[in-house]
Amino acid sequence: MKKLALASAILATFASSLSHAATVYQDEDSTLEIGGRAEARFNISDKNETAENSSFNDISRARINVAGETKVNDDVSVFGFYEGELTTEDSSISNRYMFAGFDTTWGAFSYGKQDSAQVMLTDTTDILYTFGGDAADLIEGNQDKRDNNFVYTNTFADAFTLSLNHVQSDEKDNYSTGAAFAYEMPFGLQLGLGYVDGKQDDRDANQLNVTAAYTLNDFYLGALYATGEVDNDDMEAWEVAASYTMNSVIFQYAFNYKDIDNTSRLTDADEFNYHAVEVAYKATKNFTTYAGYKFDNQKVDGKSQDDEIQMGLRYDF
Repeated sequence: MKKLALASAILATFASSLSHAATVYQDEDSTLEIGGRAEARFNISDKNETAENSSFNDISRARINVAGETKVNDDVSVFGFYEGELTTEDSSISNRYMFAGFDTTWGAFSYGKQDSAQVMLTDTTDILYTFGGDAADLIEGNQDKRDNNFVYTNTFADAFTLSLNHVQSDEKDNYSTGAAFAYEMPFGLQLGLGYVDGKQDDRDANQLNVTAAYTLNDFYLGALYATGEVDNDDMEAWEVAASYTMNSVIFQYAFNYKDIDNTSRLTDADEFNYHAVEVAYKATKNFTTYAGYKFDNQKVDGKSQDDEIQMGLRYDF
């Protein structure tokens, strides 16, 4: 990758809406951008019902992000990123991302609340507006938005991407270290491999991820396989996602499956087994409306789970 171009790519990775962000300040050395989204959405399912609540559940949210980058010299630039979210369920703003770092000709280094190295692999199948992306995280060290996270990222020959990270939790005996690799071939095929290892609540935890994705014109297909364990609890996961774009309409599909060895710590409520279909319409590059249906095949305590409908209107700025 060209000198001092990696920081911009990192910021774009952490906020999908950043491509719509407005540049509020720019000179020869510095750029400051503000972006975000307003997303009105709801979920309908019998699992939402309680003595007080109906099957209808409003899950609307709004996000705002700020990204800045400044050139120090021809070999170094510095950058920072923040994103907060406000939901209808909670009037307080939650911090989704908050990190800063520096980009060099040898790669980019950052620290703060940010994604683990494995997220560039799990994003292979986490593509729907409504459902999906539930099975991939077998252990905490694999997750996105990790506090106290040190990250190194570099891209070689515009084809091979390496990401390393270490999360040092405030809690004793709770940490993780991971590495992920992705190779993008010129004919649309991308292959990925990642591994994370550490302690989770003073228990040994590890996970291996293998991914593949293929893009051909308006068609996309992605797959992920993960295997791991926490102590002696073996787990595995499969995710498959597909997308086809026809003019302004996007048809998408996802399959999520997660299986664990049931113990007193992990129950069948932690497992997933569902198919989801979705259709989205991009009225403009900023505005998308979507609807998805989730066919849930998982049983919890021997009881089948309820299917779900989710719809939304999203404006990116």
